[in-house]
Amino acid sequence: MEDNNVSLRQQLLDLLVKYAYQEGEFILSSGQKSYFYLNGKQVTLRAEGALLVGKLIFEMLPSDTQAVAGLTLGADPIVTAVSVVSAYENRPIPALIVRKEAKGHGTKSYIEGPILPQGSVVTVLEDVVTTGNSAMLAVTRLQEAGYRVNKIIAIVDRQAGGAQLYQSKGLAFESIFTIEEIQKQWRQNNPPTRG
Repeated sequence: MEDNNVSLRQQLLDLLVKYAYQEGEFILSSGQKSYFYLNGKQVTLRAEGALLVGKLIFEMLPSDTQAVAGLTLGADPIVTAVSVVSAYENRPIPALIVRKEAKGHGTKSYIEGPILPQGSVVTVLEDVVTTGNSAMLAVTRLQEAGYRVNKIIAIVDRQAGGAQLYQSKGLAFESIFTIEEIQKQWRQNNPPTRG
């Protein structure tokens, strides 16, 4: 399985470099300025990208995981992909979507998806981690609902403080890629032109 995961990982890296990574001047959701931008949805909403993400993250889930969850909108395709892959692997894991604001009608809930028993163990998923605040909001909402969060898994760690935030809160964190890996591959694919 390890060799297969290396191949899947390379395929996902190629998709991220081709479709998700750009250089220029951008303002991130954290309010920070950046000279590069990574739009994970350009990959997670493609069929082949969703399948790769689902397979790779499913393999990274702690064995006690009873559900996967993430903050809408970036995590929506990821939690869905992992849940679908889990069904194919005969270990069905439900997906939960955490709202930024409570629903204004009906149950007024922050969390969409199956209602799980109190104390259920949930792994939080994220596309790109920068400061870590998006996933932390999901963690807080899940804990307030009575769930236990065992880990945060991201597709890409921008290495901008998120990992340190999670560590300070006692949360395990892992990413498939660091931003350095994506930038290295991007530069290999886009060598500077000599004038």
